[in-house]
Amino acid sequence: MNSVGSECTDMKRDYDQCFNKWFSEKFLKGDRANEACTPLFKKYQSCVKVSLTDSPAFPTSGSRRKESNEGKGNKHRGCRKDYSGYKQ
Repeated sequence: MNSVGSECTDMKRDYDQCFNKWFSEKFLKGDRANEACTPLFKKYQSCVKVSLTDSPAFPTSGSRRKESNEGKGNKHRGCRKDYSGYKQ
Protein backbone atom coordinates (compact mmCIF):
# COMPACT_ATOMS: atom_id res chain seq x y z
CA MET A 1 0.00 0.00 0.00
CA ASN A 2 1.26 3.47 -0.83
CA SER A 3 1.73 6.20 1.71
CA VAL A 4 -0.61 9.14 2.22
CA GLY A 5 2.05 11.34 0.64
CA SER A 6 3.54 9.91 -2.56
CA GLU A 7 6.95 11.30 -1.59
CA CYS A 8 6.84 9.11 1.54
CA THR A 9 6.03 5.81 -0.17
CA ASP A 10 9.62 4.53 -0.32
CA MET A 11 10.10 5.34 3.37
CA LYS A 12 6.87 3.51 4.19
CA ARG A 13 8.00 0.43 2.28
CA ASP A 14 11.37 0.44 4.08
CA TYR A 15 9.65 0.71 7.46
CA ASP A 16 7.04 -1.94 6.56
CA GLN A 17 9.78 -4.39 5.53
CA CYS A 18 11.69 -3.76 8.76
CA PHE A 19 8.55 -4.09 10.87
CA ASN A 20 7.39 -7.30 9.17
CA LYS A 21 10.83 -8.86 9.60
CA TRP A 22 10.96 -7.80 13.27
CA PHE A 23 7.42 -9.03 13.89
CA SER A 24 7.95 -12.48 12.38
CA GLU A 25 11.52 -13.09 13.53
CA LYS A 26 11.53 -11.41 16.94
CA PHE A 27 8.13 -10.43 18.33
CA LEU A 28 6.43 -13.76 17.69
CA LYS A 29 9.35 -15.47 19.43
CA GLY A 30 9.06 -13.33 22.56
CA ASP A 31 11.55 -10.51 21.84
CA ARG A 32 9.54 -7.32 22.34
CA ALA A 33 12.38 -4.81 21.77
CA ASN A 34 11.84 -2.90 18.52
CA GLU A 35 14.68 -0.40 18.41
CA ALA A 36 15.84 -1.59 14.98
CA CYS A 37 12.89 -0.03 13.12
CA THR A 38 12.50 3.12 15.21
CA PRO A 39 14.74 5.36 13.04
CA LEU A 40 12.89 4.28 9.90
CA PHE A 41 9.52 4.91 11.57
CA LYS A 42 10.54 8.39 12.76
CA LYS A 43 11.79 9.33 9.30
CA TYR A 44 8.56 8.08 7.71
CA GLN A 45 6.39 9.73 10.38
CA SER A 46 8.12 13.07 9.81
CA CYS A 47 7.56 12.81 6.06
CA VAL A 48 3.85 12.05 6.54
CA LYS A 49 3.40 14.99 8.92
CA VAL A 50 4.92 17.37 6.37
CA SER A 51 2.84 15.82 3.60
CA LEU A 52 -0.40 16.20 5.58
CA THR A 53 0.43 19.75 6.63
CA ASP A 54 1.07 20.75 3.01
CA SER A 55 -1.98 18.96 1.62
CA PRO A 56 -5.19 20.92 0.91
CA ALA A 57 -7.09 17.64 1.45
CA PHE A 58 -5.99 17.63 5.11
CA PRO A 59 -6.28 21.16 6.50
CA THR A 60 -4.76 21.88 9.87
CA SER A 61 -7.09 21.25 12.79
CA GLY A 62 -7.40 24.99 13.49
CA SER A 63 -8.58 25.82 9.99
CA ARG A 64 -10.88 22.79 9.88
CA ARG A 65 -12.45 23.78 13.19
CA LYS A 66 -12.96 27.35 11.99
CA GLU A 67 -14.51 26.25 8.69
CA SER A 68 -16.86 23.77 10.34
CA ASN A 69 -18.18 26.36 12.79
CA GLU A 70 -18.64 29.26 10.38
CA GLY A 71 -22.26 30.29 10.10
CA LYS A 72 -23.42 27.80 12.69
CA GLY A 73 -24.87 28.90 15.97
CA ASN A 74 -23.95 25.74 17.84
CA LYS A 75 -20.41 24.46 17.51
CA HIS A 76 -21.56 21.11 18.89
CA ARG A 77 -24.19 20.66 16.24
CA GLY A 78 -25.84 17.30 16.37
CA CYS A 79 -25.06 16.74 20.04
CA ARG A 80 -28.07 16.14 22.22
CA LYS A 81 -28.14 17.30 25.78
CA ASP A 82 -31.42 15.63 26.71
CA TYR A 83 -30.54 12.58 28.77
CA SER A 84 -34.05 11.99 30.15
CA GLY A 85 -34.28 8.55 28.52
CA TYR A 86 -30.87 7.47 29.79
CA LYS A 87 -30.90 4.65 32.32
CA GLN A 88 -27.95 3.72 34.46
